[in-house]
Amino acid sequence: MTLITGHRGARNLWPENSPTGFRNTLTLGVDAVEFDVHLTRAGELVVIHDPTLERTAEGSGPVRDLTPAARARTKLKGTDESIPTLSEVLEILAPAEGITLHVEIKLDETGTPYPDIVRRVAAELARFGVEERACLTSFDTSVLEDCRRHAPEVARLVSVNAGWAERQGGLAAFIDRVDGLVELVAIHHELMEAEWTMIRERLPLDRLCVWTLNDEAGIRHWLDRGIGHLTSDQPDLALALRAAS
Repeated sequence: MTLITGHRGARNLWPENSPTGFRNTLTLGVDAVEFDVHLTRAGELVVIHDPTLERTAEGSGPVRDLTPAARARTKLKGTDESIPTLSEVLEILAPAEGITLHVEIKLDETGTPYPDIVRRVAAELARFGVEERACLTSFDTSVLEDCRRHAPEVARLVSVNAGWAERQGGLAAFIDRVDGLVELVAIHHELMEAEWTMIRERLPLDRLCVWTLNDEAGIRHWLDRGIGHLTSDQPDLALALRAAS
């Protein structure tokens, strides 16, 4: 059975990476919830996708420059909620037993890994007792190597799209290089379709995740193929189509 992941909570249904979005996503019956983590200079782990505030929050500038006070007063667009910390998100998600947490460790506004972010994230997962149902994710293999070093007990996922694959010497070479580093390989749906034969020669269905699919035809296509994992901004639709298939 294809496992359905709510992307950034379920950002087509509620504001992305918001406490309300996470609470509501849990009621849908998803198999996993995905969210993003940055590290501020003040040492706070904060859940937001972009390395800057402009797109999703009522603020501007790099996320890393937020002080705790500034974060608390910076609202997510379309909400009266502040940008949450990782601990605040885990307080919502940790009690939902059986739901996997896909924790994407982001890069800063220059595309550089945050120093010590992996160890800090791993410590929070351990504090909430969710290591066994967490999956640390990144595009950056150096981040994932840090994940293996600091949290070897936590599963790992690498993400890749066409542009990233090209910069890594092609998708086939990239898959071969990360095969022993990660349990799951998440591939953008357009690249997955274009390279499907090669991908299937290298990886079984249960190690593959396709992202991000929000339309009925696309979701049906990958459900019919028996893909292991499917990430959606609209997991309610994906779950309904899975139930009907």
